[in-house]
Amino acid sequence: MKNIIPFKKDVIFKTNLSEITSISLENTLNLKDDTISGDFIISGDYKVSDKSTSVEPFNLNIPFEIVLDDRFETNKATIDIDDFYYEIVNNNVLSVSIDVLVDHLQEKPLIETDYLVEVTPVRTVLDCEEEEMENSVVEERCIEKEEELPKRNEKEIEAKINSIFSNGTFNDEVYVTYNVFIIRDGDTLDSIMEKYNVTQEELEKYNDLSNLKLGDKLIIPNSYEGN
Repeated sequence: MKNIIPFKKDVIFKTNLSEITSISLENTLNLKDDTISGDFIISGDYKVSDKSTSVEPFNLNIPFEIVLDDRFETNKATIDIDDFYYEIVNNNVLSVSIDVLVDHLQEKPLIETDYLVEVTPVRTVLDCEEEEMENSVVEERCIEKEEELPKRNEKEIEAKINSIFSNGTFNDEVYVTYNVFIIRDGDTLDSIMEKYNVTQEELEKYNDLSNLKLGDKLIIPNSYEGN
């Protein structure tokens, strides 16, 4: 099984950025347990203006870390770069997009259970700080981390469990996983809901939908049924 993890980063240059004359991407990504971590190393040359006859070098180290869904076996997984593209925004921002390919993933077999597992929802947030680097570049370092969402009301949970046992059957909501979707050009709320078969009410439980823009991340719940 293959899985593409999209990554986008805007790097602010302190000088004018007119043209990228050369660029290359290397990485130090590695997979340990269920976590992919390392750096993207982007280097090259750029022109300050269209009339410049000389070029300036730049070198960026962008940290990357993400935890894979624990329903996958990662013992035989491999990591590679599937795609890399960039654009200049507002004459001083280099916007880079990197698609990380995780291949040879295998789903773990489902374990039958005779009780309800209550999962505390989490959401992925970015912890960022700006750091001045060489070659007049301001680097905004961001590391993804997980933050717990409020747990369900205890009385609601107790009533739900009592209802399950009183009916002699188990609810089909055994456990829940979450997809992280990055909004890209052409995406709409309707197209995202249709793709993942979710409602707007379900998305609003984990996201603020009032001011979505390109590059924002949506937490999308994905329910799995147990036997």
